[in-house]
Amino acid sequence: MMLSDDKISHLSHVFLKGLKDKKLITMLEEEGKIRSEVKRIIISELMVGEEIDAAVRKKLQSFKKKIVEGSPEWDILYKKFFKEEEVKRGRVSG
Repeated sequence: MMLSDDKISHLSHVFLKGLKDKKLITMLEEEGKIRSEVKRIIISELMVGEEIDAAVRKKLQSFKKKIVEGSPEWDILYKKFFKEEEVKRGRVSG
């Protein structure tokens, strides 16, 4: 996973505080339970991102012509395929 548990915990605190400060939520559950759910969602999204990254890298490696990672061509194709994979998985709209 790209972030440590401490960083994810920090993000959940910041996220929940922002929602409360802007009065965007009404808390019907204990704050700890809500924060745990926020952490679960962050971890889930990170895992989806890692799955997409792996799928895109696999696709790029399957090309007959080898494309050097970090080259402008690789970066453009990576971003393009990453976006396509996100759309395919319903993560973002096309």
